[in-house]
Amino acid sequence: MQQQQIIIAVDGYASCGKSTLAKDLARNLEYIYLDSGAMYRAVTLYCLRNNIDIMQINEINTALENIQIDFRYNAEIGFSETYLNGENVERLIRSKEVSDRVSEVAVIAEIRVFCVEQQRNIGKNRGLCCDGRDIGTVVFPDAELKIFLTADMDIRAKRRFEELQRKNIEMTYDEIVANLKKRDHIDSTREHSPLRKAADAIEINNSYLSQTEQLKKALSLARKAMVPAKQLD
Repeated sequence: MQQQQIIIAVDGYASCGKSTLAKDLARNLEYIYLDSGAMYRAVTLYCLRNNIDIMQINEINTALENIQIDFRYNAEIGFSETYLNGENVERLIRSKEVSDRVSEVAVIAEIRVFCVEQQRNIGKNRGLCCDGRDIGTVVFPDAELKIFLTADMDIRAKRRFEELQRKNIEMTYDEIVANLKKRDHIDSTREHSPLRKAADAIEINNSYLSQTEQLKKALSLARKAMVPAKQLD
């Protein structure tokens, strides 16, 4: 029986594995994967490159008029990559320089409105997996499945350290812990769309779950959330 296509919102703190889970779900369900965090990173990269003073709203608004972000599927690696004004910036937006500034940029209301509008346009036809910090609370409050990921700080830092090593990006463990704590504070206390668990979100602590175990649990939740198409008539 044909299943209704749904929106799956995956929220949580930095380096909890949100992107990994959303990508795995999208791949298994043949859904679109939308990396909301990459959008804010791409805006941050643009601001850094062009010496945009993020304290000056007029400069931010002018910058946003010149920013185009899209995602293009790369068959060789099995997921979408981030493009900023036609340039593949997937690796550049994961740098320490961008990581250190992205939370400061993401708190700016004008930037959040810009990114949320793009995200909602992509999700109009459902069949979407999206991860971030306000996906289930602000971007897609009507998402059929909302997951809130958590993990212990030492686990998060270790995962981030290993991820950066694989990408040949130099950053010490202590720098990563400091960066995560800073981002947690900014994300949770910002005035516009702060990070919080949606009332109807299902929390998963994946500190000691393998990637396969995490996916199995999430797929079970997704299939329960899918209503057979004929029931919608």
